[in-house]
Amino acid sequence: MAGGVRPLRGLRALCRVLLFLSQFCILSGGEQSQALAQSVKDPGPTRTFTVVPRAAESTEIPPYVMKCPSNGLCSRLPADCIDCTTNFSCIYGKPVTFDCAVKPSVTCVDQDFKSQKNFIINMTCRFCWQLPETDYECTNSTSCMTVSCPRQRYPANCTVRDHVHCLGNRTFPKMLYCNWTGGYKWSTALALSLQVQVGVHVQLTVGLH
Repeated sequence: MAGGVRPLRGLRALCRVLLFLSQFCILSGGEQSQALAQSVKDPGPTRTFTVVPRAAESTEIPPYVMKCPSNGLCSRLPADCIDCTTNFSCIYGKPVTFDCAVKPSVTCVDQDFKSQKNFIINMTCRFCWQLPETDYECTNSTSCMTVSCPRQRYPANCTVRDHVHCLGNRTFPKMLYCNWTGGYKWSTALALSLQVQVGVHVQLTVGLH
């Protein structure tokens, strides 16, 4: 009897162990399932990538190109077509040379008609406002009416001509003599005034005789 009870107790103990292990496996599997479900619901921080489209190459023609003759001599290009390394410490009135380069989209050649990008220009050392009057153009004032002596002046804006090279700003203010009287240029008004005076003098002379 005692020998039959011992195997039965051992079988019960084995069953309890198996039951414990099965419960443990079930609990462990449930936690893993919950963790997996949580990871699916909350995948964590996401990274966003912004695709930047490639900028299209500009095909616009710079406005200064309209002033630049194509395949002409580089040394004859207008000042708006080139960039030069100038030196303000040159001696006024003396000849000077500066290194220059053509601007983008500008084409020019040298004396041998070969394409050129870098060259030198020869000029006189002086600022733009020191140029002779024939080298720049200024605004006129038709409302400046005077016959006084000395003649009055008016403020004008002057711009250097394209083919002339100089130092400093190519547009500058300048005080000019009033050259208009009653809608006529000063020289024209002066000539008319002299004619009138001569005519009056002749009439008076004839009347006296």
